[in-house]
Amino acid sequence: MLRRTLARSAAALTTAALVANRRAVAQGAPVELQFWHGLTQPLGGMLEQIAADFNNSQQRYRINATYRGGYAETMVAAIAAFRASNAPNIVQMFEVGTATMMAATRATKPVWELLQQTGVNINFDDVLPGIRGYYSLPDGRMASMPFNSSTAVAFYNKDMFRKGGLDPEAFPKTWQAVAEAARKLKAAGIAAPMTTSWPTWLMVEQFSAIHDIPLASKGNGFGGLDAELTINNPLMVRHMQNLIDWHKEGLFRYGGRDNAADGLLPSGECAFTFASSGTRARILKEAKFEWGTAMLPYYDDAPNAPLNSIIGGASLWAMNKGPGAGRSEAEWKGVAEFFAWLAKPEVAAKWHTDTGYLPLTRSGYEQVKATGFYKQNVGADVPIEQMLRGGGVLTENSRGIRLGGFPEIRNIIQEEMERAFQGQQDARTLLENATRRGNVVLRNFERANRA
Repeated sequence: MLRRTLARSAAALTTAALVANRRAVAQGAPVELQFWHGLTQPLGGMLEQIAADFNNSQQRYRINATYRGGYAETMVAAIAAFRASNAPNIVQMFEVGTATMMAATRATKPVWELLQQTGVNINFDDVLPGIRGYYSLPDGRMASMPFNSSTAVAFYNKDMFRKGGLDPEAFPKTWQAVAEAARKLKAAGIAAPMTTSWPTWLMVEQFSAIHDIPLASKGNGFGGLDAELTINNPLMVRHMQNLIDWHKEGLFRYGGRDNAADGLLPSGECAFTFASSGTRARILKEAKFEWGTAMLPYYDDAPNAPLNSIIGGASLWAMNKGPGAGRSEAEWKGVAEFFAWLAKPEVAAKWHTDTGYLPLTRSGYEQVKATGFYKQNVGADVPIEQMLRGGGVLTENSRGIRLGGFPEIRNIIQEEMERAFQGQQDARTLLENATRRGNVVLRNFERANRA
């Protein structure tokens, strides 16, 4: 009896919400759409300005973009809101949450279905291949809307390079040369020559792609839920041991998990960093010195290196409201129209030039190129060139990662890295532990989502 009563109440509330929404449209009031994002300032403000620009471009819909914490926090908040039948219309989800969101079929509406339902068109053939492939289904249909796609690059302090007797226009190309440069900087009195943001993304995921070594079986998870981690390989052991030794030598500073180290370069605490290309906006705003951008280094004795780097950042997911709660057609249409707005060449171009994220589309890239922006802003095209490194031909190891529960696996790897930097274990033990613990996460995800 109680269950039937609740069901009738939920249906009545859903009907009332739909009627209210239709009445609002009929009366000329814009349809309110909630958009939860995970970008801190200044990027968060730039994203919210894009939403404001969309709102000002028409009168039917109003996007309310709000910061809900970092990507992981935003994911947890969105899932909790769905269970409470109060999910936002749109949620920004980091790239390693893609497999988790794809599995959450009750909570999300795939973009291909959204566009089919609303009659809105987006030319996804115009989206850069390395971005489009990451967020598409095996048959090519889009699961989510690509947005703030970044890759990882090196940023460096040219003034400090001069102080260390290094060429300020030539960042080291290989990891061997990186270590030599760091020693010269250390000898010149620079306490912390190098650091990295997103330790797992940079030193495991990007590293694997660039060196064409598998991070996991089954094509890094694209081939099925039964994938297993393969990070305990000789080249990764070599690199991790180098990081451990460089940390002990004072050449490398561990700045913390995720993007905690983003401020170490612009503040002048480190001479160079490996970070998201989207960090460019912060460096532009905060750095009081001349700085440069370069491609990520590689080991030149690795057979297939260097290949392309992979994307990071996030995409946008259309969400169902929750159990027993519906969305109006006007809401779905508004979400689709907003996604189409983001794909406009001028919108994609402005986001790229303002932030350092990759241009979403070829047309956006060409529009920026035609303005002479890259000639006036040397290094701004480095992320794009790096995505095309190796001829731009993606391999199974360089197209990306689709592993369930990967945010948790990232934390596991970071935990094991921290133990190594504290002198508790060597690289081989680090990677053995991370592989064993990470595979437990993969098996749990597989059991929970097996068809």
